[in-house]
Amino acid sequence: MTTPKEIVRKTLRFERPERVAMRLAPDFANDFAWIGMDPSVDARPLGAGRHTDEWGTVWNNIGVCNLGEACEFPLADWENFNRMNIPDVEDPKRWRQADEAAKTIDRDKFILGAGISIYERVHFLRGLENTWMDIYLEPENLKKLIALLVDMNLKNIRKLAAYGVDGYVFCDDWGLQNKLMIDPAQWREFWFPAYREIYTAAHAAGMATFLHSCGYITDILGDLIEAGLDAILMDQQLNMGLEPLSHFAGRVTFVCPVDIQSVMPRNDLGEIRRYCHTMFEKLATPEGGFIADFYGDPKGAGHTPEAVQAMCEEFELLRYRVPQTK
Repeated sequence: MTTPKEIVRKTLRFERPERVAMRLAPDFANDFAWIGMDPSVDARPLGAGRHTDEWGTVWNNIGVCNLGEACEFPLADWENFNRMNIPDVEDPKRWRQADEAAKTIDRDKFILGAGISIYERVHFLRGLENTWMDIYLEPENLKKLIALLVDMNLKNIRKLAAYGVDGYVFCDDWGLQNKLMIDPAQWREFWFPAYREIYTAAHAAGMATFLHSCGYITDILGDLIEAGLDAILMDQQLNMGLEPLSHFAGRVTFVCPVDIQSVMPRNDLGEIRRYCHTMFEKLATPEGGFIADFYGDPKGAGHTPEAVQAMCEEFELLRYRVPQTK
């Protein structure tokens, strides 16, 4: 029998998987397992109140969602760069839990390892406004910070490879509702080389590459694919449109729940079920390229348990079909 790992690999490689790969809510299908640092150097504090992460960024959370908002920045002044606390990726204490997990993890599943964001971590350290201004006023310092984060990812990839990790994933939300946060040309100058270096290293270590990125990212999706991205975790699709996104079908694997902003919160179970099939028809190909996903903070996003159940049940009905020739 084909294992979950093989299903995911066939999906990513467009090799006609026997079924749709899934990473759904508890009590539903899940073809994935996780292993990695604990705590991660890219951890963002969870829970209500004010918290400080390892880098020295202060977060505030009003208690509605899992994640809060970065509000005080240790690198607000570039003069602090050499005094900034830089967490050690290779600290053996971070890998003790991974050492234990490696003994019992289900090797039949596709094992994901978490990476380190190279845009979000920049603005968690500098602040968004400073980050955007750095493109014009402090380009060399900005490149130095990005290079530091790339180096941390390369060390992380080497560590994860020893555990037999199959896929490498991290989060960088690049989009506003209707456009990229920065000019695409600036993205290509500052961040494209960084993604390419990380993805090249991951591929050399035998890992597929995954990126979570929300908002309107159509303008750089082709560039990410060129850099070596295998799968895009896309929680919102309708602010870009399924039809425009369908032009990337067959070039990248889409990892998607039902649109978390425009469909799920309305709690129309019929609409949710229909959307599962519409999205699949637009973004998948007969050879693969679609993984059914679940948004990890449904309460924070206003998704009812009934809506989540309807989505997961319908995703489990999806089937790849070879187009009928006329």
